[in-house]
Amino acid sequence: MGTYKGCKIPEGLYYDIDNQVWYELRQDGLVRVGATDIGQTRAGKMVNVRIKPPGKHVPKGKPIASLESGKWTGPIPAVIEGEIVERNERLFDEPELINEDPYGEGWIAIIKPTNLERDLKDLVTGDVAFEKMKEYIEREGVECKG
Repeated sequence: MGTYKGCKIPEGLYYDIDNQVWYELRQDGLVRVGATDIGQTRAGKMVNVRIKPPGKHVPKGKPIASLESGKWTGPIPAVIEGEIVERNERLFDEPELINEDPYGEGWIAIIKPTNLERDLKDLVTGDVAFEKMKEYIEREGVECKG
């Protein structure tokens, strides 16, 4: 796990840097999606989460979910297009899980990708992701609690 200015940047995930969303490719071919540590830090304490229901197809670029904090409301857009297989129902009662454990208990949804190979080209991973995250943190002046 990489860390920069207190912000956790786990290795092995794919990142949408602009929207601060992570994607985890699972061995069963499904993809788990969530908000990054940086994203939740910038948004502040989550108060409401809306997630598309299982069975819903989410086209590339359209929102998988919408997050709301005291100071911010924004979508979690699908860089990886697909069908929602499961959503984290706990977030409806405990939206703060996104703040407390963004890469674990605070995951948002699991999708069955439509065209994974195409969509992965629009995400970054590994050393490139770490460098791009550092640039983003510097540019946006983010400091995570760590």
